[in-house]
Amino acid sequence: MLAVPERENGSDVDDGSSPGSKRQDDDVAAFCRGEAAGIRRVYQRYSGPVFAVAISVLGDRELAADCLQEVFLRAWRASSRFDPQLDPAPWLCTIARRVAVDIWRARRHTVVAELPDDAVIELPPGLEKVWETFQVRAAVDQLPAGEREVIRLSHFEQLTHVEIAQRLGIAVGTVKSRSHRAHRRMAQSLAHLRAAPTAG
Repeated sequence: MLAVPERENGSDVDDGSSPGSKRQDDDVAAFCRGEAAGIRRVYQRYSGPVFAVAISVLGDRELAADCLQEVFLRAWRASSRFDPQLDPAPWLCTIARRVAVDIWRARRHTVVAELPDDAVIELPPGLEKVWETFQVRAAVDQLPAGEREVIRLSHFEQLTHVEIAQRLGIAVGTVKSRSHRAHRRMAQSLAHLRAAPTAG
């Protein structure tokens, strides 16, 4: 969990005299001012949804936890530019999607050259769960025909590199390169899903 110092004046204790909506507004305003209590409360309120976005993309709890910490670090750095009148949930989840895709892309680049010839080509783990959110259908449709066919055969028909090569009558190396280019294009297409202010 994100560790922040306690406020010394004790004003972060809710005496129950204020409506919940005003308390939330006050917390967001304190967050935007960089106050410890505001940072802690925003983390407590929104870490669950942010973690859910991260795990849906990465499919790994350890990586999702790393993503969660990076999201709130970026949000804290950009907090002074956030409008305290707005709900921070969409902003935080957008940062989460961006960070999670960056983590997935970085990890994929480290293993793509090591895939065996009979490996099944897969979309990012858990990406089906956020299919519409990431506009993956549109990203696939925008791929060149050859790359789109490789994605279709690997994802929808679960064919291996070798099986795709046999189906299309092309070399296994060509399948690998098309798959790599397709996933890189898709990651770039999905990277635009970010909201102002940009946290980075």
